[in-house]
Amino acid sequence: MYITNTETVPDGEIVEVLGIARGNTVEARNVGRDITQGLRNVLGGELKGYSELLSKARDEAIVRMEDDAERMDADAVVNVRLETSQITEGGSEVMAYGTAVRLR
Repeated sequence: MYITNTETVPDGEIVEVLGIARGNTVEARNVGRDITQGLRNVLGGELKGYSELLSKARDEAIVRMEDDAERMDADAVVNVRLETSQITEGGSEVMAYGTAVRLR
């Protein structure tokens, strides 16, 4: 499966647009991480625990988008975008979406 944030696939011709492929996940912080990251926030610096949590969520959302595209028998997903939003206090959703296509 070819995944790209561009409208085209290098050396590939899009012959059919299948629809929107999407995948999402909701991740929540935990108390232990909140305590350590709260201290880091006071002292300054990167909040690595939260960065790792969001990285994991992005990867999972992309995998789920790819699975959705495979169910449509797509060869590629173009115009891929990522969004994040706060669902609840301490919980964020990460969504990956793009256009599932077939290539020649």
